[in-house]
Amino acid sequence: MSVSTLESENAQPVAQTQNSELIYRLEDRPPLPQTLFAACQHLLAMFVAVITPALLICQALGLPAQDTQHIISMSLFASGVASIIQIKAWGPVGSGLLSIQGTSFNFVAPLIMGGTALKTGGADVPTMMAALFGTLMLASCTEMVISRVLHLARRIITPLVSGVVVMIIGLSLIQVGLTSIGGGYAAMSDNTFGAPKNLLLAGVVLALIILLNRQRNPYLRVASLVIAMAAGYALAWFMGMLPESNEPMTQELIMYQRRSITALALNGVCCCR
Repeated sequence: MSVSTLESENAQPVAQTQNSELIYRLEDRPPLPQTLFAACQHLLAMFVAVITPALLICQALGLPAQDTQHIISMSLFASGVASIIQIKAWGPVGSGLLSIQGTSFNFVAPLIMGGTALKTGGADVPTMMAALFGTLMLASCTEMVISRVLHLARRIITPLVSGVVVMIIGLSLIQVGLTSIGGGYAAMSDNTFGAPKNLLLAGVVLALIILLNRQRNPYLRVASLVIAMAAGYALAWFMGMLPESNEPMTQELIMYQRRSITALALNGVCCCR
């Protein structure tokens, strides 16, 4: 048995053996508590990224609450199933890597424009959504075909080109982060964007993440996002920033929660992979 295999099985933090910012290497197996912490914070990040495009589209098209809940559940369920297929690599399908499949913000604007055009033309909600989902299903075949011949474009798509594209994508996310720091789209609608309490809340969460990531304890570093989000939620409750809901519990809401739990369970399996 080689030395590298022994090191992988022992799963000792990299920071204890060499000067590195990494806690574990690619093939290491962290202990169960650290795995659960990392999976939890990964699941929370996935949840927000998956449901946000669905919420934006449904709000822009004026869909009723029941349809919005159904579409959110569909997004979570599809994300879980697609992620399992991508991670497990069933034959030629899937990468075999921990790559979570979620919704993309690139399709938000076209879907809103298409839905608005259909709605203006007199289409009802079922007809409008059927047209949008049918178009997406047909368009997905294009990506499937391109994925089979993408390796032929390696001479054109050099590492420099792909690196620039990844950098541009990262830079485009700065606007999303700044919007969240200022209070989100809800704060823009009620003219409270950039209020001191919003900046204070975001600053506390960001400071906690940075502080915990500078600690020597690997548990604190792995769980930095979960701890910071919990502290931010508690601070938001103390400052009275949590929305109040006096709506009664209905059967539709109960069914929505059951569907969401099933979908989140699929995503949780992907996180713990």
